[in-house]
Amino acid sequence: MTELPANEPEPPEEQTPPPKPRWVPLSPTDRRVLGVLVEKAKTTPEAYPMSANAVTTGCNQKSNRSPVMQIESDQVEESLDRLRQLGAVGLIEGYGRVRKYRHYLYEWLGVEKVELAVMAELLLRGDQTEGELRARASRMEPIADLAALRPVLDSLTAKGLLISLTPEGRGHVVTHALYRPNELERLRASYAAGHLAPSGPDEEEVSRPAAMPARPGVATHGVPADRGPLDREVQELRSQLVQVRGDVENLSLEFQRLQADFQRLRAELGG
Repeated sequence: MTELPANEPEPPEEQTPPPKPRWVPLSPTDRRVLGVLVEKAKTTPEAYPMSANAVTTGCNQKSNRSPVMQIESDQVEESLDRLRQLGAVGLIEGYGRVRKYRHYLYEWLGVEKVELAVMAELLLRGDQTEGELRARASRMEPIADLAALRPVLDSLTAKGLLISLTPEGRGHVVTHALYRPNELERLRASYAAGHLAPSGPDEEEVSRPAAMPARPGVATHGVPADRGPLDREVQELRSQLVQVRGDVENLSLEFQRLQADFQRLRAELGG
């Protein structure tokens, strides 16, 4: 049965209980693909649903992404297939020969509109302060201020989708819960050791008067200090290392699958 084209999906109706969330930890590539689908559905609905090529372009763009990635089109197509099997993505037909995709994250995550915007920003950028998150997610759904954001964060935390990386208060850093266990363990350990800080300024620091600049090497708002370009470069390298490890894990699984296929074919051929 052909599924009809659709723009940005609506969250489940309030009259009926929402389906039980089905989310699971994902690879870095799968998280980026989902983040792009949500972002484009909300910011450029005229270009949604998306082709695999459009998703690839969105994954590799340099703005609103951390870390910047270089994902090949075949990797994106494999990711879309995996996400379809998980029920997080659907294939939409009716666009001629071009296959297009949409997300099912309202149901898959069990979230509402603003919650999904927040999750999309976390999937695209990872750990952030509340101030950064509010400013960035506001391009998808209106979030007036931090007071409006915090009930959303509380709801996501109650659903198990949001994790605190630093104590609550000014400079509170949060992230999503869709990391693989080894990634999340490394990220938590890095914050516990004071080795990481979010990539951008906290919302309160954006309005800091020019005569009162933040001093390099001094921690503010309870967040580990950014000591300048070297610290940022180290942070970027750590992010890239996490991506490489995820890719290696994916390659290992693919190699094992190919080995099994080879052995099966060899047995069928009497080798």
